[in-house]
Amino acid sequence: MEEIVINTGSQTSRILLGEKLQNLHQYLSQGKKVIIVTDTNVKKHYGQLLSRWPVITISTGEKNKTLQTIDRIIGGLVKQEADRSSYIVGVGGGIVCDITGFAASIFMRGIRFGFVSSTLLSQVDASVGGKNGVNYSGYKNLVGVFNQPDFVICDFEMLKTLPKKEFKIGMAEIIKHGAIKSLSYFEYTEKNMSEALNHNTDVIHRLVKESVLIKAKVVETDERETGERKKLNFGHTTAHAIEKIAPINHGDAVALGMIVAAGLSVKKGLLSPADAERLKNVIQLAGLPVKMNLPKTKLFAAMRKDKKRDNDSISFILLDKIGNAVIEKISIKELEEQLDDLC
Repeated sequence: MEEIVINTGSQTSRILLGEKLQNLHQYLSQGKKVIIVTDTNVKKHYGQLLSRWPVITISTGEKNKTLQTIDRIIGGLVKQEADRSSYIVGVGGGIVCDITGFAASIFMRGIRFGFVSSTLLSQVDASVGGKNGVNYSGYKNLVGVFNQPDFVICDFEMLKTLPKKEFKIGMAEIIKHGAIKSLSYFEYTEKNMSEALNHNTDVIHRLVKESVLIKAKVVETDERETGERKKLNFGHTTAHAIEKIAPINHGDAVALGMIVAAGLSVKKGLLSPADAERLKNVIQLAGLPVKMNLPKTKLFAAMRKDKKRDNDSISFILLDKIGNAVIEKISIKELEEQLDDLC
């Protein structure tokens, strides 16, 4: 087991790499009421390990990441007679962690919480960094807070129960982290993709560790996304628009978003065509898409509503080389031309 500490000044969060769900009790204060929030899939596989605590179970899928689900959780906490000294643990993937963190942050004006991360996506991204929230009217993470969990247990054994497509979703974020922050990490991912997809524990440990270290460094300097943290959104401007108009998972959407951003980077003269092709090849190695049959008109309309739009341009995260991201203004016209290639 290896520990990484994220310290934002006001809060400290411990990321526990390779720790086991079975050891969750070691990180909980004795004598305090602990309530678990999980989803139906996790409960099916690991319910017996959670049976010592009361459990609030939610349904799976992005459609349940809503204020209605928060209402159900708050109702469950009231039913369990939770108070300000109680503790909430979210056991599951990114959706469970986001929802649990948000519910804990607003219940009685905030109670302590931690996570047991069961998916690759949440281990490398969603459960790390303190963003907690829900979607609203189809818009991603429109309602939420910044609040760090006390701890995040990254149990690599839990990844073995993931369907292959769920595992690949996390690979998109791993590729993203290397592309924006570390050429050496990108090269490691490129070289060891096959081993990662075959659940080589040593490779998984290295990938999760490097992603957490990258994100931890960014979060410590810019917890509330006023500058440097924006670079973690590489590929996400397009991805969020795609998710709004099409039934697609987050990893596939991010992969397509990175293709768009790389294409724009080349057109702006920032990134070499060879590096853009290299990024595309790694995305394909992970089994992620690089082109889809998407309705361009709807996609473009969704992107025009992006919160980062300023009149006739949108702030985009681009690359000037593999391992370094930059923030650039992209005109609506340039964006429309690039979406022609994607669609």
